[in-house]
Amino acid sequence: MLRENVNDLLAFIVVARERSFTRAAAQLGMSQSGLSHAIRGLEERLGLRLLTRTTRSVAPTAEGEQLLETIVPRFEEVEMQLSSLTDHRDRPAGIIRITAEDYAIDAIIWPKIRDALADFPDVKVEFMIDYGLTDIVAERFDAGVRLGEIVSQGMISVPISGDQRMIVIASPSYLEKRGTPRVPQDLTGHNCINLRLPTHGGLYSWEFEKAGEELRVRVDGQMTFNGIGQICRAAVDGYGLGFVPDGLAIPHIEKGRLVQVLGDWCPPYTGYHLFYPNKRQSSAAFKLVVDALRYRR
Repeated sequence: MLRENVNDLLAFIVVARERSFTRAAAQLGMSQSGLSHAIRGLEERLGLRLLTRTTRSVAPTAEGEQLLETIVPRFEEVEMQLSSLTDHRDRPAGIIRITAEDYAIDAIIWPKIRDALADFPDVKVEFMIDYGLTDIVAERFDAGVRLGEIVSQGMISVPISGDQRMIVIASPSYLEKRGTPRVPQDLTGHNCINLRLPTHGGLYSWEFEKAGEELRVRVDGQMTFNGIGQICRAAVDGYGLGFVPDGLAIPHIEKGRLVQVLGDWCPPYTGYHLFYPNKRQSSAAFKLVVDALRYRR
């Protein structure tokens, strides 16, 4: 009933404005008889005569004028709102929620996105730091960032960085006191700084590879953090060996605050990818973010 009334009310507005069934029918793309039937049905449902018809003209009755004064502004408001939404579809606006590791946000995402968003104040981005394998659909995130090799199947995956590399680092003072590990197995005799993962609360096993041989080493030490940045700072302060992304450690290595060890056991691996559901209706704001983050060689 509501849909029928809306369609017939729109037809009534056009007839009243044009003062002609012929012109109104042409404008609405329907036959004159069909239009006349629609108006007659509306009048019967309302129990009111809305139009006065003569052989030469059509004009609203007093009740018809009163109805026009009520409904025309409402339909105009709806049209304006729909037009506004269409504009937002083409002009970036809205909130984009992304989950990622703090290192990925600091070193990869933020340097790319800060300039892209400067000219689009209506685009808002919310970051959630997370080391777990968050279900972005269940948690209502627009996208997530993970290493390419662990992106869930069925997701659209967009590379946002080149290959990455985890390296073992320590301060010169620590290595002077405790010696330098030569192979990954030596780490069990060292004070290592652990990373606790939110998934089941476990500690991250350090992963190594050389000449096709893969090793996972469970390390132990005085300090444990749940963030990569804190591990790097603790290593700089001499609290042991850390296992961190090379991009985080290189500035400290260049200034002599850290030393890399076991370099031949730390090959590069697939970099970070932005991923999102393949059925997502991409807004202009989301497309802006994806394009800004996309890795270009």
